[in-house]
Amino acid sequence: MWNSNKIDSCLWLQIESTMNLGVMIYTLVEVLIAVSCCLGNMLVILALWTTKSIQQPTFCLIASLAMADFLVGCVAIPLAVVVDGRVKTSFNTCLFISCVVILFTLVSVLSLLAISLDRFLRVYIPLRYKRIVTQGHSYLVVAACWIVAIPLSFTPMLGWYNHQTLSNSANSTIVCQFIAVIPMSYLVYFSFFSLNLIPLLVMATLYTHVFCIIKGHLRGKPGSGAQKLSQNYLRKEKKLAGSLALVFALFALCWLPLHIMNCLVYFGEVTNIPPIVLYIGIILSHANSAINPVVYAFKIQKIKKAYLKIWRKCVSRVAENQESLTNLTPERTAEQCYHVKCY
Repeated sequence: MWNSNKIDSCLWLQIESTMNLGVMIYTLVEVLIAVSCCLGNMLVILALWTTKSIQQPTFCLIASLAMADFLVGCVAIPLAVVVDGRVKTSFNTCLFISCVVILFTLVSVLSLLAISLDRFLRVYIPLRYKRIVTQGHSYLVVAACWIVAIPLSFTPMLGWYNHQTLSNSANSTIVCQFIAVIPMSYLVYFSFFSLNLIPLLVMATLYTHVFCIIKGHLRGKPGSGAQKLSQNYLRKEKKLAGSLALVFALFALCWLPLHIMNCLVYFGEVTNIPPIVLYIGIILSHANSAINPVVYAFKIQKIKKAYLKIWRKCVSRVAENQESLTNLTPERTAEQCYHVKCY
């Protein structure tokens, strides 16, 4: 009997130590992703701002997406780590933190939807595009993405929360966990089906139409100089649309595993998701915000050139600083030290 209890206690200690190691690895990976999100997306925003590309509707929308991804790194990921059962808070505080985590994801979805619609209009009504899609209109669309996302992401605070957790924590604090305050019905029916799956299907349809339209125009035989110019224009549009479609596809690939897990649990197909699988799903969803700047660098020429321009400026400034330090002669340095001592 004593040996059995001893074996059970040893086994429990091994499991607990393994879980602690897994949590440490998860936290470390989240920190690395958060830093990458912040640095990469800040570079995107800086690149678009310095080259004034942000004044173009498409790149204005990309800047909005980059801002959402930046906030995922500096706000959402740290909060997601907090709502992993690490701290005790009031129920309402935990619910508010969880809604903030949802907010930036929803802004990303709406920004991607706006980008796909912009690309569709660009090839569907090319002659009227510049008249209809102006800089002012793009600013309004960006504002709408953020304004609409706020009430939708904070819907749980209006009553769609986990009532059982609230009743169990009457007048006391709870161990703050995302799934303890956000009901699975909200995550499946509202967050996934309504706010993610439907927009993703619309985006897929729009990009399919974009490539079909461009392919149809490119099949025409180029004749005059104007037609050749049109062919070059269409190839550029196809390349940019392909790059942005890749951003959309990566978003879907990174987020679908976590949503599918939620559906499996909610509909009773799976009773329990292993913690390591859940952590991988969460990390994958957060990693999407760090991937986008890399895609821009390799696939979008204008942003790539802006990156290189910023890099050259940084290198030249470092070189200038080093040169200014080496130009300080020993006599001049001694003279400066003498003045410091005197005064």
